[in-house]
Amino acid sequence: MLELSSRVTIPDEEIELGAIRAQGSGGQNVNKVSSAVHLRFDIRASSLPDSYKERLLACGDGRITAGGVVVIKAQAHRSRERNVHDALQRLRELIEAAMVVTKARRATRPSLGARKRRLEAKGRRSKIKSMRGPVRD
Repeated sequence: MLELSSRVTIPDEEIELGAIRAQGSGGQNVNKVSSAVHLRFDIRASSLPDSYKERLLACGDGRITAGGVVVIKAQAHRSRERNVHDALQRLRELIEAAMVVTKARRATRPSLGARKRRLEAKGRRSKIKSMRGPVRD
């Protein structure tokens, strides 16, 4: 069972884990042992609250397919157990990142003093640059 918060958990039955052979270097071991893990999690068929499902499907992460299935491949470690732990941790981080509510930005305007200071600085800079021209008699 994957616990996201005190009230939200994902049962093990909803997470599909499959062992596959890892890619890349690793000598003969990589050709013999299926230590990489392929995690699949169907968002729409899960027991997550509807607000979680909507935010996950709308987040636009590349690991979420058009059908609403999260696909994570973990192959960083030599043992299957560590790869399973890594895949579950990455699923947890994905769901938690989708749950963060960003604060809406309120448009503001610069104050009168800030506008005056900006124009004075532009004037000073303009004078400095005008003195760089050719010398005239």
